[in-house]
Formats: sequence, C-alpha cells, structure tokens
Amino acid sequence: MTLNLNHLIPNVIDIAQASGRLILDIYQKGQFEQHIKSDNTPVTSADLAANQLVVEQLSLLTPDIPVLSEEDANISLTERSQWPRYWLIDPLDGTQEFIAGSGDFATIIALIENNKPVIGVVYAPVSGVTYYAAQGQGAHKITADGETCVISTNKHHSPLRALTIAISRRQNINTTKARFDSQYQYDLIELGSASLKACLVAEGGADCYLRLGPTGEWDTAATQCIVEEAGGRIFNTHITPLSYNLRQTLENPNFIVLGDEQLPWTSILTADDRLMTAE
Repeated sequence: MTLNLNHLIPNVIDIAQASGRLILDIYQKGQFEQHIKSDNTPVTSADLAANQLVVEQLSLLTPDIPVLSEEDANISLTERSQWPRYWLIDPLDGTQEFIAGSGDFATIIALIENNKPVIGVVYAPVSGVTYYAAQGQGAHKITADGETCVISTNKHHSPLRALTIAISRRQNINTTKARFDSQYQYDLIELGSASLKACLVAEGGADCYLRLGPTGEWDTAATQCIVEEAGGRIFNTHITPLSYNLRQTLENPNFIVLGDEQLPWTSILTADDRLMTAE
C-alpha cells in the first residue's frame, strides 16, 4: 500500500497541536503528577494524557498502522520487525523542561517506512511554532501567527567564522566543548528539548547540535526527516546515519545534527575515545 504523505501531513499537524494544547493547559495550571520510570527518567500526568490523545487519534487516522510511543515501548524486535511502517512518537519531548518550567518542550510525531522517517512533525506549545516535513517535499515552519515558510540549514562551507552549537541546558557545557577542536571558534545556544535543538539547526539558527547521553529513537525520527528535508543530516558520532527499528534496543547512540555536511566535521569533532565509542 502506498501512502499519500501530503494527505497525511495536515492531519498529523492537527494531532500534534491538539496534544500540545493539552500539555500547555496542564503546564499553565501547574497541576500534574510526577513519577520516576524504571529507566530512572521522569514521567508526568501530562506525558500520559498527551500519549493517550496522540495514540488514539493516529489509530483513527490510520487504523492499519501501529503506533510505537516512548510511553509504551515494550515491544520486541521480533514483532516490530514485521512492521513495514509505523508511527513513532514522543508525546512530550522535554519532560524535565516541563517540570522545571522552562517552556522548552514539544510533541513529536514521525512516520517510519522501511526503517526511514518519511514524515516528521514537531509542535512547541509554548511558542506555538510547528515544524514539519515529508520525504521529498522540503521542510516547513508554521509560526504562531499561522504563517508557513520553507526552512533550510546554514550552508557556508567554511569553519573560519564561529560555529553556532546548540547544546542541552542540562548537559555540562565543558563536556560538550571538549568534543570540538579548540582551533575553531564556537557560539553556544542552550535549549531544553532535543527536538527543538534539532529544529533550530534545520531552520539555520545553529550549525550543529551535539547530543551526548541517552535518547530514544522517538527523540530523533521526526527531526531527522525535518533536518534532512531542510538540507542537513543527523549522524552518530562515527558520522554514519542513525537507524530505526533495526535493533532490540530503541536507545540511540550519541549523535550530532549537522546543518552543513560539507564542513570538515571529522576535524572539527575531536577524536576523543569517549566520543567515538562503539555503538
């Protein structure tokens, strides 16, 4: 069965925005429960409410396509490997930022087909901004005012000017800086949600985003589609592409989001053994 991606995109945007509005309502009221999951990461009642909404709406939209969510990911590779396509979602990307009150969180939805993201939607409820892309259709941004524009990554092909690096607000700055060769100059931008940092690269607001530490495939799938359609790439730290639904684990390796693939990243990134560990 061949899907019309352009037909699906408006519906997926509606679902992501509905989820975001639900999260924002809970966020503004400040009334939510918080728990620690078995992997020692937090989950809130907002995560679970958004998850229920997104899963239900995607199941109504495409009843024959399974949904894999961060909040319900205990599905074996044996079962998952039989899926030619599936929805991969993080109903609330940036739970720690939600709890901390920074506003840097989002709902992210991806459609995976033959182990590759072919639709990506990211909605940031506090800013009201939506990023979306479909394979072969370019990457777009919808502003809070409802204006839609095409986005693209920075292309300067020279590391002589300072590179702008998006980093996690909760990641040690010196640890991140140590992964870049000191002969280059860098400006740092601190944000919360992994998806929002990747989208910043997609729209040309940063040259790269380096993520060190645990993430799931649901954290990168939607943004990989958006970044690639905007002209960038997402690689692991061996500068090879990320994979989806090919391993028993759904945990990503360390990865980097690049705006301009032609820059000499193998020189810009240090050859630190801690960075270049086997996946």
